[in-house]
Amino acid sequence: MTTAHDGDRTEIVEGVITNVTPSWDHERAAKLVRRQIEARVDDLGCVEGSGNPDLPGSANWFVPDIAVVREELAHRGGALLPDQTLLIGEITSKSSAETDRVVKRRRYAEYGAPLYLLVDRMERSVTLFAEPGSLGYTKADGPHPFGTAVRLPEPFGIDLDTSGL
Repeated sequence: MTTAHDGDRTEIVEGVITNVTPSWDHERAAKLVRRQIEARVDDLGCVEGSGNPDLPGSANWFVPDIAVVREELAHRGGALLPDQTLLIGEITSKSSAETDRVVKRRRYAEYGAPLYLLVDRMERSVTLFAEPGSLGYTKADGPHPFGTAVRLPEPFGIDLDTSGL
């Protein structure tokens, strides 16, 4: 991850360098999800944040809006593989919605992220993808309209309140 200035983040999406500047409403949505999972993340001995998953052999470098990893892996420093996470989440923006819906969903599955939470602010919906494979996720729970409780399966075992997103 490269930080440009004032919260800008640089990602590489399918070989194209993209500067991302999250808006306040985008950051608010990420915060609302993080707050809801925080106690369970702590109980699991994990850390939540943005992280920096490595996608070796691809022309990609993503900075997810939410990533949950085990505490012992967080202490190692450096990038982790998506299959070392418990959950990766993206919050769409107008400029990144298709990337989050298509490219990141496919790549996170290809690299084994067990759960991919897509908070689609343009569509006002939440979808949880699970059971990753080389061709994508084989299970999708949603899209659910904002206001619907979305169940995060074990190891989380909690319902995500989407009404404030």
